[in-house]
Amino acid sequence: MSTSNELYAESEQLKVDGKLDEAIAKLLELLEQEDTYAIAHSALAVLYGRVDRHDEAVKHGQRVCELEPNDAFSFTAMSVTYQRAYAGTNDTQYIQAAEDAMARSHSLQSGGPRP
Repeated sequence: MSTSNELYAESEQLKVDGKLDEAIAKLLELLEQEDTYAIAHSALAVLYGRVDRHDEAVKHGQRVCELEPNDAFSFTAMSVTYQRAYAGTNDTQYIQAAEDAMARSHSLQSGGPRP
C-alpha cells in the first residue's frame, strides 16, 4: 500500500499530465486512508472546479477549512472556490459565501477572533 505522500505525488504527476479524472481518483484513494490530509482536500477543490463539479469542489474546500480553521490561506482558497463555483453555475448563493470566506481570511490575518 502506498503512503499518503506517495499517493499525493502520484496525483500531482497525473495532474501535470492532464489526467484530471485519474488525479481525482488518486486523491480520493488517499483520503480513504487518511481523511485529514488537508492538502489532498485542497487539491480536490481545485481539480473538481476544473472539471465543473463545483458542489464537490466546495465540499472539499470546506473540509480544508474545518481541518485548518486558523489558517487564513485556507479561507482565501475557499473564497476562490466559491467564486469559481459561481462562475460555473451562476448560483448566487456562492457570492455571499465567497465574501464571508474572504472576510474570515482577513480576520485571521489581522489577528481577529478565532472560532
